[in-house]
Amino acid sequence: MAETFTRWDVADHLQTKEDARLYLEACAEEDPGDGSLIRAALNDIARAQNMSRLAREVGMTREGLYKALSESGNPSFATVMRITRALGMQLRITV
Repeated sequence: MAETFTRWDVADHLQTKEDARLYLEACAEEDPGDGSLIRAALNDIARAQNMSRLAREVGMTREGLYKALSESGNPSFATVMRITRALGMQLRITV
């Protein structure tokens, strides 16, 4: 019998705000310093929620939000801040 596999998508497992927060924190800790892992995590969290609603709250088009959070995207810090706020999160710096 042949094995069948399905593509695993983290967005399918981010069901609560706490899930999203813990995931984003873990990605921030592992980010190589260029923000790529944080951008990818925000993309996953946005896809787990309603991308259209989030785009409206951020003040972007749905397509613009997808582009900003894509692998080739390079969102501005202001965009990242608007996205995190729309997701109900806050950015904190600690030492």
